[in-house]
Parts: sequence; C-alpha cells; structure tokens
Amino acid sequence: MADMAAFREAATAWAAGGSGDPARELATGLSVRAVVLLEGPSDAAAVSTLAANRGRDLAAEGVCVLSMGGAMNIGRFARLLGPPGLGFRLTGLCDEAERPYYARGLERADAAEQQFFVCAADLEDELIRALGVTRVRELVRAEGDLRALQTFLQQPAQQDRTPQQQLRRFLGTKKGRKIHYGRVLVEALAPDHIPAPLDGLLTSL
Repeated sequence: MADMAAFREAATAWAAGGSGDPARELATGLSVRAVVLLEGPSDAAAVSTLAANRGRDLAAEGVCVLSMGGAMNIGRFARLLGPPGLGFRLTGLCDEAERPYYARGLERADAAEQQFFVCAADLEDELIRALGVTRVRELVRAEGDLRALQTFLQQPAQQDRTPQQQLRRFLGTKKGRKIHYGRVLVEALAPDHIPAPLDGLLTSL
C-alpha cells in the first residue's frame, strides 16, 4: 500500500518540474483530503510531534504534512495541490513578515480562501515564548548543547539581542538543529501552553 511519504515525495518532485502523474495516482490511493504546507522541515517536525502527542495519525486521516523548501514556493504548491490542481484543502503556517507574499501566492493560484495560521516571527519564536527562556535553556542543556550555546552567546553579534532572540538564532546555527528542537520544544509544551498558530492549525484539521 502506498504511504503518505511517497505522496509527499511525488508532490515535491512535481513542484520541482517533474510529472504530476505519480502524485495524482498516489493521492487517489491514499484518499488525501488536506495538505499542510510548511516552510521547512523544522515546522513539519513540530506539527507532526504535536499531532502524535494528541494521539492523532495525520497520514491515516488523509492529511499530508509537506515541507515546501521555502516560503517562496507557496504559489507553486498551491496551484498544483489546491483548487486549480488536485483540489485538496490547503492549510499551514506562515511568518508574519511573509503574510503578504502568501496572500499573493494563494490568490494567483485561485486558493485565496484557504486558511493559514500566522506566527509572529516564526514557529521557533512562538515555541520559545510559550516555554520561556529558562525552560528552553534547560532543554538545551538536557540535549547536550549547552557548551555550544555558551560559545554562541559570546559572539559580538549576540550582545545586543534579547535572550529570546539569541535562542532563536542559536537553533538555526547548525544543520539539523532546528528540526531536532522542533520536536524537543513541542514535546516539552504543557497542553494549555501550545502557541496559538500551532494549536489552531491542528484543531482545524
């Protein structure tokens, strides 16, 4: 039986200029009903982790969580997977600074009515604010990254930033770190402290 990972790969290849036939065939076999479009893999890790924590199997529910590889790809994915293409319901997260770009991309793809949830800066910022700086530092220590954080904080460029801004920057300083902490930070959230955009997204599915 085809799985959602195969559909995700086929859809990504289609958006990159490949054939759409594999994605169409897989979508039919999987009964896909919605696609969650996210800017990067760290966002996807956070969404999938929260869904699992709530006892949900999004793939089994016909929901594909897809990393677009950058916000600038929203129009292309919306055109292929949304109403003009495969006709799926689209949703996802976007950063406040990129909201106008998302609006234009969705409008050009005839998908302006699709609902996206807006993060103030980005999802990492939302998670750090929800947990608090002290708790995030405790998690960094528990994950064995305290020395790396301390070295990072000594850099001159970090001196004028707030502790929250410093942590947000730190998460993006090493390949794979944002993805790892996308899971770690969500796992540490109390059920009543889920950032509003993330909670709204999962609740809407």
